[in-house]
This record gives sequence, C-alpha cells and structure tokens, in this order.
Amino acid sequence: MPDLSRMRRDYDRPALREEDLAPTWVEQFDRWFADAVAAELPEPNAVVVATADADGAPDARTVLLKGYDEYGFVFGTSYASTKGAELAVNPRAALVFPWHAMQRQVRVAGRVERIGETASDDLWYPRPRGAQLAAAASVQSTVVDSVHELVLRVRLLDEETAGGPVPRPASWGGYRVVPHRVEFWQGGADRLHDRLRFVRDDEEGGGWIVQRLAP
Repeated sequence: MPDLSRMRRDYDRPALREEDLAPTWVEQFDRWFADAVAAELPEPNAVVVATADADGAPDARTVLLKGYDEYGFVFGTSYASTKGAELAVNPRAALVFPWHAMQRQVRVAGRVERIGETASDDLWYPRPRGAQLAAAASVQSTVVDSVHELVLRVRLLDEETAGGPVPRPASWGGYRVVPHRVEFWQGGADRLHDRLRFVRDDEEGGGWIVQRLAP
C-alpha cells in the first residue's frame, strides 16, 4: 500500500482577501468560472452534487452544470434517478466545484427546486442525439442484466424516432440549487487556506454577508 500521508503538495497561488471579492457571490463565481475555462481545465462545469435520503444517508455524484445566475445553479437529470428520489423527499443539496489544478474549490449549499417544463426543454433539445437516446432509453440508477440490454434499448428507440427529434421524457428535467451559502476556497501555503463565504442573511431581508472561515 502506498504511504498516502506523504502525498501532498504546498499551495502557492495568490491569497484571497476580502477586498478581492466581487460584490456578489454570482459575480465572484463568474470570475472564477471564467478563470477555470481560460485555464482549459477538463470539464470546468463538472460539479459534485451531494444529496441525502429521508433518513439523512448521504449520497454524491458528479454531474455537468448547465447554467447559473443570481437565482442558483442548474443541472439536468432523471427525476426517477437515485438523486431525483432523494430530492423528492429531502429537497436540499450541496455542490462542490473541484478546481484542484487552480488550487481552488467552490462549495454551495441550498434548497432545490425543479425548473419547469419549458426550461427543461431548453436543457434537453441542445443535447447530442446520442445523449438524448441514452437518457430516454435508460431508467437511470436501476439494475440491468447487462450492457447489451441498454444498447438494445437505445437501438430500438433510435429506430422508432427514425433520426428525428427525441422527445424529452416526462421523467427527465432540470433542477435549480438555490444557495443559502457559497464558499470560495483558495489553497494557502502551509495549509493556511483562504475561505470566504457568502451567507444569506434572512433576518436582514434576504441580503448576503461575507464570513471568513478558519482553514
């Protein structure tokens, strides 16, 4: 077994200070996301989505973010999936954008809501046809006998739609994570990381305050 205790590197990027922050969390996220794209990180919109079931048992997986604005972060998935079932009984989630190559991460927590039929269509129809076929033919998170079964389902659906549009299944749509906190984490030398967090202050009419967290 490798000695994992010795697998570490120090961080050397510029510090993140309060005066460096944008006025709002979404503007700050926009800056960092633009940096991740400019740095040509692989799939900079990949985000870990953590959910929990009715008993509080946690679960997590990586999805691709499909949009964000001042109202929250949007991704698409099957409502019948494990995460969909968990969100149905416990509509809260945490997100992590793991931009390790830039010694950064963004952490989000908030409530989750469905984005509606029209907005879900806007996520579905730009998808490549192959991705549409796979999503429509697969009942996500269910047990299948073999990969051949999935390939057959996709082939049959491809033949049924005859190269035309693949209708969005009623069980597929978008979710929005509406944040109540957004943390910007910048790695620091000797593990003295900078952690600045925007927190919604509901007692002050829903405004946001900035807090510094110990590393």
